[in-house]
Amino acid sequence: MTPVLHTERLTFRPYRPEDEDVFVALLRDEEVCRWMGQERVPEADIRTLFRAILTDVYPQRRFDVWGLWHEEVYVGHAEVKKTGNVDGHELITALAPQYWGRGLGTEVVRGLLRHAADDLGLKEAYGMVGADNTASLALGRRLGFRHVRDVVGDDGTVTKLMVISTTDPN
Repeated sequence: MTPVLHTERLTFRPYRPEDEDVFVALLRDEEVCRWMGQERVPEADIRTLFRAILTDVYPQRRFDVWGLWHEEVYVGHAEVKKTGNVDGHELITALAPQYWGRGLGTEVVRGLLRHAADDLGLKEAYGMVGADNTASLALGRRLGFRHVRDVVGDDGTVTKLMVISTTDPN
């Protein structure tokens, strides 16, 4: 089961049914979608995705997924799951724009890395970052992520596949 995690300022909590509206709002935000490298999808599709987390992902223990909470306020989303790009696990994060630039992204990734190492026994983890997302690329470099290769989408967009050891101190 997806555990509750804590960092200095954040609580990583598995989603509950009452979290649906904040999840939908985050994944419908144009800036969040832009930096996650995806188009805005219809609200109904996001609601279906949220319900699948509760009814399929958690019961089947497919992967770990959390809502991120700061002082009891929803600030974002995080996941650790197998990636199709390489044989390994990917860290996925999304913060609401009003929480950007406060160091929370660094805190989220460090929390995910600790979970990947301590709870999942992973030796490394991957991240996919859009080539234009300079803030996230800089965060990755500061934490020690190394560029593996560029992944070019069907539409020509470039995403940087990055890797980090979970056993090296950050």
